Amino acid sequence: MADPRTYRPRPGEIPNDPGVYRFRDAHGRVIYVGKAKSLRPRLSSYFQDITALHPRTATMVTTAASVEWTVVRTEVEALQLEYSWIKEFDPRFNVKYRDDKSYPFLAVTMGEEYPRAQVMRGAKRKGTRYFGPYGHAWAIRETLDLLLRVFPVRTCSSGVFRRAAASGRPCLLGYIDKCSAPCVGRVSADEHRAIAEDFCDFMGGNTARFVKRFETRMREAASELDFETAARLRDDIGALSKALEKQAVVLADATDADVFALADDELEAAVQVFHVRGGRIRGQRGWVVEKESEDLPQLVEHLLLQVYGDADRDSVPREVLVPTLPVDPDSVGEWLSSVRGSAVSVRVPQRGDKRTLMETVRRNADQSLARHKVARAGDLTLRSKALQELQEYLDLDEAPLRIECYDVSHVQGTNVVASMVVFEDGLARKSEYRRFIVRGTQVGDEPVTPAGRGVVVDGELTVDDTAAMREVLTRRFRRYLEDAEGAGDLDLSTGVVGESTPVVPVGAGFPGGPVNGSEVPEGRGDDSRDGGDDEDAPSAGGPIDPETGRPRRFAYPPSLVVVDGGLPQVNAAQAVLDELGIEEVALVGLAKRLEEVWLPRQEHPVILPRTSEGLYLLQRLRDEAHRFAITFHRQRRSKAMTTSQLDGIPGLGATRQKALLKHFGSVKRLRQADAGAITEVPGIGQSLASVIVSHLAEGAPQEPAVNLTTGEVLE
Repeated sequence: MADPRTYRPRPGEIPNDPGVYRFRDAHGRVIYVGKAKSLRPRLSSYFQDITALHPRTATMVTTAASVEWTVVRTEVEALQLEYSWIKEFDPRFNVKYRDDKSYPFLAVTMGEEYPRAQVMRGAKRKGTRYFGPYGHAWAIRETLDLLLRVFPVRTCSSGVFRRAAASGRPCLLGYIDKCSAPCVGRVSADEHRAIAEDFCDFMGGNTARFVKRFETRMREAASELDFETAARLRDDIGALSKALEKQAVVLADATDADVFALADDELEAAVQVFHVRGGRIRGQRGWVVEKESEDLPQLVEHLLLQVYGDADRDSVPREVLVPTLPVDPDSVGEWLSSVRGSAVSVRVPQRGDKRTLMETVRRNADQSLARHKVARAGDLTLRSKALQELQEYLDLDEAPLRIECYDVSHVQGTNVVASMVVFEDGLARKSEYRRFIVRGTQVGDEPVTPAGRGVVVDGELTVDDTAAMREVLTRRFRRYLEDAEGAGDLDLSTGVVGESTPVVPVGAGFPGGPVNGSEVPEGRGDDSRDGGDDEDAPSAGGPIDPETGRPRRFAYPPSLVVVDGGLPQVNAAQAVLDELGIEEVALVGLAKRLEEVWLPRQEHPVILPRTSEGLYLLQRLRDEAHRFAITFHRQRRSKAMTTSQLDGIPGLGATRQKALLKHFGSVKRLRQADAGAITEVPGIGQSLASVIVSHLAEGAPQEPAVNLTTGEVLE
């Protein structure tokens, strides 16, 4: 735990200009981002007597090891920069907004040639218009079913759309007139887009003109004695009216507002918002917030920053009603107005219908906080208990806040891979997961080939898991040490937003981590990083990328390393740490048979109670590492089974490959043929035949072939 006095900047160094500041821990990780009208008094407030600070703020300043700041021209620029940095660095001590549930939206994909209406969750996509959020997906489907008879927009998936276009027959909705069937050409793309735009206008609150239009057309049809058309229009008006009835009228017709309310205790706050468009409640949303201070205006400001940070102009209403004004309401209002493109009012309702609606929203927030405390209290308690038990049973100096677990996966020694999963504060940190391609281990004196084919010993294919684990840990911690050596020269200075005043970094250099050519974070399923010739070259500049300011991979050492296995795997891992001179990282192994915990060079394991939360945490780590490793192994195995020895030969495409296999019957017979025989195949010349012969000769196996399914050595 650091003493804030060790990195406190001198008051004369801090400017009085508006700006954004970042606190970093001893490893260079950004742990808090904030903004200020004047940097000097705001930063000075963090270095007062620790006992006078809010407990969360006190923990932050004692965790930090340095502070730096960026000067900007205006408070609006500071607001925008603060949001972008919070989104980029995900600081540990900033307010984190967690949805109390995943809310569905009614989305219309206006970016497609034929827009589609559908239920959609998750991150918003460019070119798509969203309406909601709704409390339940079935509410969206009911509304959509009512409106499709009036606005027959496409709702089918791309696959259904293509099949209907190929067959020339629309789906069922097309036959019952709930889809305009653009797939079969009943309407053109422009006509269908006009229908989708009308649908969006109606959902956006412009409802009166559609009702009046249909009423006028119904009267005209009745006057012309076209009673069938008049009856259909009457039913359409009924559908529109029924859809409108599902949305409660709470304010005047012209009111567009988002109404926020808070319910809080000493540690957390629940936030609820009602989205009112055209005087009707179009959607509801909620979050649970970890309070960083008792300052509710600051909490409201961060809330608005998170909600509208990525919003488009249609998502920002004319009025934002809040329970307490933010710290700087003028700057927030100016920023929201720039996002919307017109004036936005941020205010606290004092009386009337809007005040009554806010009370309703606040009651929802009270209920949300009560539900959250019941659901999460046990989880928070058990996580803390698990970390404390691991500290006690493993005799650690402090609770292991960052734990890394490693596992190796292969089938009969083929496609050997490994995984690294990371838990921080007892929760999975999937953005830190990494995948390794094991390049070469040893079985006795025989090396495993880089292709991962294994080694045949006495007619059986084997692989040494301990050597694979040794390779993975060596690569991980060697690069960490290499970057740590150059961290003293780290320069965190960056340009200033708006003015040419440099950032003032305060504090020592930070140890860091590597960038490895074969490690792939979770979510990057491609194999474009399967390894490079410069994998073992140290990365320049320490743990922080000077271009992006973000941490490099493996930038932070773990408090505890867990390996999947018993004493051999643990001793192999400990040998790596000893060779690299790493003493501050604890190490254990978890054996699957009896769930015993092995410590390095100990003859007997540590037996944790079966009901121990610490053991349960280790099991979750082990199972997650196994899941992540076997998923990656299956990907590589599937790719390997679909490749051919003819792939990669210059000038030999798919058509010529098929011609060769058709002529010779197999690659084995093709390898036995000479260049003259290969030239008999249409499209294969003398030069290409020579390249094929040379390539197949170089790629001939030097060891017996192995059946990947049974492990049998083939002749």
